Amino acid sequence: MTYVFVHGLGQNAASWQKTIEYLDMDTQQIVSPDLFSLLKGSEVDYHNLYKHFFDYCENINGPVQLCGLSLGAILSLNYAIDLPEKVNSLILIAAQYTMPRFLLSVQNGVFQMLPNSMFQKMGLPKKDVIQLTTSMKKLDFSQQLSDISCQTLILCGEKDKPNRKAAEQLSGRISGAKLEIIEQAGHEANADNPEVLAEIIKSFWNRTASSPI
Repeated sequence: MTYVFVHGLGQNAASWQKTIEYLDMDTQQIVSPDLFSLLKGSEVDYHNLYKHFFDYCENINGPVQLCGLSLGAILSLNYAIDLPEKVNSLILIAAQYTMPRFLLSVQNGVFQMLPNSMFQKMGLPKKDVIQLTTSMKKLDFSQQLSDISCQTLILCGEKDKPNRKAAEQLSGRISGAKLEIIEQAGHEANADNPEVLAEIIKSFWNRTASSPI
């Protein structure tokens, strides 16, 4: 079994380091792709990013347990819909299943005013970040949520008000999904409270994995 941690926009693979350390499990079972490195020079948009993420997961032998945050949660949700037989379990943190177009437009407006240096840690220049988020505006998985057959955990930081409603709706629309709120955490729960996040994840995986961790 391979455990896949998928980072959000504004993060990179290292953003999961603390959470993984608190899990205290065999790191040979864990992978965390650097999403934008997967693009390998392709045009930066959601379609291309998802295609490369799909191929990345397909190259993993056996089933996967996906844990994604924000952008990473959207990619993980998309993959679980497209290939349910490959996904053993799904953890979605700060996820949206239909994109809030107005909020994305506001976010892009903020991005326009930020200096290019603010985007260096993402591994993408500002124009590519804006192009990516613009390409996501029409995403809508609301009619496909019933296709998800694996055990699913929906998580949201207690301070992450913009994503709380979507988390509650996801937990009601995905069969058997459970919702938990992460204390003392905002949108980036893996940075805000990695220890509590790791406890929640480990408890869920112990219930879903074929062998306890």
